[in-house]
Amino acid sequence: VTELGVKIFNHLEPGIEGADVVMMLRLQRERMIGALLPSAHEYFQCYGLTESVLSAANEDVLVMHPGPINRGVEIDSRVADGPKSVILQQVTHGIAIRMAVMSMAMRTHDGGSAIEQPN
Repeated sequence: VTELGVKIFNHLEPGIEGADVVMMLRLQRERMIGALLPSAHEYFQCYGLTESVLSAANEDVLVMHPGPINRGVEIDSRVADGPKSVILQQVTHGIAIRMAVMSMAMRTHDGGSAIEQPN
């Protein structure tokens, strides 16, 4: 991936330094059984997004997460509910966006155009 310009970080702070947007993803607890993580608490200590960690990003950073959130695992509640969070808007708009994408895909599948062309 480094050939593609991707930088790999072992700690969250340098990875989000100067970021305009921080997108967290859900740790899937159902897949933790037998995984390399001893506990959700340890994961949070290493990779959880807290206010302190978020201070490495730009001052007007937006925090995103597709939900559902495991509070205290991937993101602290103060960050998830804070003024920089757009998580609720993301989840709300995500439903409409997925419906639109599915509609476009179905039109394309049926031989139509994904984007209606004006006459």
